Amino acid sequence: MRTNRKTAVLVAAAALIAAAGAGVAQAAPSGAGAAPSACRPANHLAKITKAPDTAGHHHYRVTLSAPRGYDACTLAGSPGDVRFTRHGSSVGIRAGRTGAQGTRVTFGPGHPVHFDIQVPGKGHAKSADEASFTLRTPGGVIPGTSFAEGRFTVSPGTVVGPVKRGA
Repeated sequence: MRTNRKTAVLVAAAALIAAAGAGVAQAAPSGAGAAPSACRPANHLAKITKAPDTAGHHHYRVTLSAPRGYDACTLAGSPGDVRFTRHGSSVGIRAGRTGAQGTRVTFGPGHPVHFDIQVPGKGHAKSADEASFTLRTPGGVIPGTSFAEGRFTVSPGTVVGPVKRGA
């Protein structure tokens, strides 16, 4: 089932790329290469791991990496349209954004990036195993949905931070 969803995402992403118009960002290449952009959902990998907790919050790190053969691109701000699922079903919680949204980072092979999922320590936590999200460039949203897998919990009030350099 996971493969079918990824195939559907690839097909949808290709259709969106072909029909991309005003208001939709192109993956801003940071070089002049002819390879596909690492920012496209089909061209990168993402995983979720536990990060150190802070006073009153649990944290999870979503790390994105791109294999060789893709061009670097520029990302900015927090991912949008963040949704959480468990075994393919929505857990009913969507994330807001937190932190400075204007910082630009280079993403591509050899340049991993990450963002933080911050979950309030109080409240009814729900288990999740996948996050879906759209990445942003300085000019808008990258077409298509990215997916990251890992074990984590979310609760009302969950927010995601901006994309930062490093794994």
